[in-house]
Amino acid sequence: MHFLMMMTGLSLAWMIRLRWVEASGIWAERWQRSLIAFLLPPLLLVMTAIAILWMGPAGQMVLRWEGWLSYGLAIAFLISSSFLGLKLAWEAICTLQTIRQNPVIDVHGNPARLLNLATPYSARVGFWHPELVVSQGLIDTLDADHLEAVLVHEQAHATYHDTFWFFWLGWIRRATLWLPQTETLWQELLILRELRADRIAAQQVDPLVLAESLLMIVSAPVMQFAQSEICAAFSWAISRDRLMERIDLLLAEPEPNRTVNWWSFSWLLLACLPLATIPFHVG
Repeated sequence: MHFLMMMTGLSLAWMIRLRWVEASGIWAERWQRSLIAFLLPPLLLVMTAIAILWMGPAGQMVLRWEGWLSYGLAIAFLISSSFLGLKLAWEAICTLQTIRQNPVIDVHGNPARLLNLATPYSARVGFWHPELVVSQGLIDTLDADHLEAVLVHEQAHATYHDTFWFFWLGWIRRATLWLPQTETLWQELLILRELRADRIAAQQVDPLVLAESLLMIVSAPVMQFAQSEICAAFSWAISRDRLMERIDLLLAEPEPNRTVNWWSFSWLLLACLPLATIPFHVG
């Protein structure tokens, strides 16, 4: 029964991912659909593994070796996922240590780490309180208005603690790369993160100035300074279609101010269903 339970959880996770279709629409609706499709399958697998681990290898099995096989697979999945999380955390700490070797300067009243690079670059890097990072090339390339637009965009990332939350989403991504559409959903969440920051920034600065800043920075040579899990970069390397999507939304009429429907995330409670089988387990 444990092996059947594991295969059922895996099948459901696979099916949920295959049914997800990238779509356009209001930001809040896209965010809800994409985040649920990204989170529900991994959570279902984790809860299934925890339930099997709790019940142990003993019980009424169809085959003699079934209990130990499912038990071993559950342990292997949880250990490998934990290892990937620790590896990601170590990489993030090393990145932060590298950034903090750079001097702090004042940029329009904002403390920032200065990178001695000619390429225009700006980002928020860190966890709950990410550091602002700018390059000398950014300061030399943009005038005061365009630089202010970039800084407001980066402040939006800090306000929503994007780097902190995407660290955990990045952990899930690394642990479930073998599930269908993991990378596609990850890229969708990244662009939605940038669209939110663009939308917030456009309420404080001229959207046209922000769009011009985006074009100037993205047209510069691509530079990946830090991993996307803890780095929200204004010059994030995106495809031409994604770039045009950001610019079109900046220049279009503002979207209706529709908040995220948090009740829609109650679907994630379905991931806890495997735990409900524990009281019925017969050792």
